[in-house]
Amino acid sequence: MESTVTFGAAPVNWILNPIRAEWILEGSPVARSALLSSSADDMAKTFYWDCTAGRFNWLYHFDETLHILEGSVSLKDASGSTRVVGAGDTVFFPVGSSAEWTVGTYVRKLAFCRTALPPYLVMARGMARRFKRIARGRPRASGDSGLL
Repeated sequence: MESTVTFGAAPVNWILNPIRAEWILEGSPVARSALLSSSADDMAKTFYWDCTAGRFNWLYHFDETLHILEGSVSLKDASGSTRVVGAGDTVFFPVGSSAEWTVGTYVRKLAFCRTALPPYLVMARGMARRFKRIARGRPRASGDSGLL
């Protein structure tokens, strides 16, 4: 399989990405997204995402690291702590977390989203790596018991 590095500055292909109606707390926020890249296994994706004014909840079904490119947003986490983030700020939301977003005017972010493998697949991947290492005759890594 050949890997290809992709470069580009093509126009962004925005599509509407409506916020779930039951998550909206105030206003009529309009959200859009644009897929920039996707890993071969489809487990990691990079998006542009933007949104107009409004207040809404967001539940994370995957790990997301975001970087604010333009505008700002007030984020309230599950503990009730609130923080305003703006252009240049980076935030990480682990799978299962939630936040209340308050967008005053507009926000645009770059989002790196990763879906975690189920635990049984993580274990299988680890075993496959050990077998591969053994087959190649490489010594065990420090801290590796070698037990399957």
